Amino acid sequence: MSGIDTRTVTSDEAGMRLDRWFKSHYPGLGFGQLQKLLRTGQVRVDGGRVKTDARVAEGQKVRIPPIGVDAVRAENAAPRRVSSDDREAIEGMILFEDKSLMVLNKPAGLSVQGGSGTTRHIDGMLETYRDKSGDKPRLVHRIDKDTAGCLVVAKTRKSAQALTKAFRARSARKIYWALVKGVPKPHQGKISTFLARDEDNEKMAIVRHGEDDAQHAVTYYAVVDHAGQNLSWVSFKPVTGRTHQLRLHAAHIGCPIIGDPKYFNIENWEFPGGMQNKLHLLARRIVIPHPGGGKLDVTAPLPPHMQQSWNLLGFDSSEYDPIEDEDQQ
Repeated sequence: MSGIDTRTVTSDEAGMRLDRWFKSHYPGLGFGQLQKLLRTGQVRVDGGRVKTDARVAEGQKVRIPPIGVDAVRAENAAPRRVSSDDREAIEGMILFEDKSLMVLNKPAGLSVQGGSGTTRHIDGMLETYRDKSGDKPRLVHRIDKDTAGCLVVAKTRKSAQALTKAFRARSARKIYWALVKGVPKPHQGKISTFLARDEDNEKMAIVRHGEDDAQHAVTYYAVVDHAGQNLSWVSFKPVTGRTHQLRLHAAHIGCPIIGDPKYFNIENWEFPGGMQNKLHLLARRIVIPHPGGGKLDVTAPLPPHMQQSWNLLGFDSSEYDPIEDEDQQ
C-alpha cells in the first residue's frame, strides 16, 4: 500500500474496537505497529487522535498512512473451494430470512462446522454468500450433526453480536421434539444434572457437582403422545445449552432417544420395522429477540425419517404440545 488512505466505518462495524476494526481490514498489521501509528498520530479518526480501545461509529473517517501491508479485499482473497450447489442447498433450507439473519432447517446428518474428516458443513456452504468486503453470514449457535431443525445464522456483524448475546443470556427459547424409548414418569417434569466431557469415550457424562469441568444442565420435558409403553413423543425445553444435553438427559431418565448411537443404552432392543435407524431429534422451534426489535419465532417441520415414524405410530404433528406455553425458564 502506498500513500494515505481514508476508510469510512460502515453501519455493520459500528461499536467495534479500533484494534479489531484494523484486524478485520489489515490482518497483517501487528498490534504493536498499530499502537505506534496511533501514538505518533499517523492513524486518526475524524481527524483526532485515538487509542486502540476506542469504539468506532458509523460514518467516521479513519485516516490510514502507508503501513506496508495489504488491505483485505475480495479480489485479493485466497480462492475458496465452494460448490456451485452450496448456495442452492442453503436456499432450500431457509425457513425465514430478512436483512439481518436467516433461520435454516438444517437436515439431519449435515454438520454445522468442520472437524476431523468433515468436508461439507453449513459454515463452509455459507462461503457462497461472502460479499465484496469479504464478510459472510456468521453462525451464532450450533446443533448436533445428527439433529435436524432450526439453526439461526446472522447476516451482519451487528446482528451476530446481538444474537450471540441473546443465546449467552439464555434469552432464546428453544423447543425440541424427540422419539424416545418408553414413557417418562412423570409425564411432565424437570431434569437437573451436572455434565462433563468423557474424553475416553468421546461423549458427555453425568457427574457430581464440584467435579472437574462439571457444568449445570437443566431441561424441562413433557410427553406429547405415546404408543403404549414402548415409545413416546417428548417435547424438550432446554434452559441451558450444554453439548449433547438433551440426548444425555433423555438417557438419564431411562428414555434414550431412538437412533442415538452414543447414548441409547438399552441392551437387546430391536429397532421397530418401518423406522429408520437415525437420531430422532428435531430442533422444532426457536423464539429469540430479533436484533431489529420484537421477537423472532420460527418452527421447523419434521425431517423425513421422523415423519415416517410419526406416520407409523399414528402421531399427529399438529397436536397440542403441552410444553409450548410453559413459562418455566
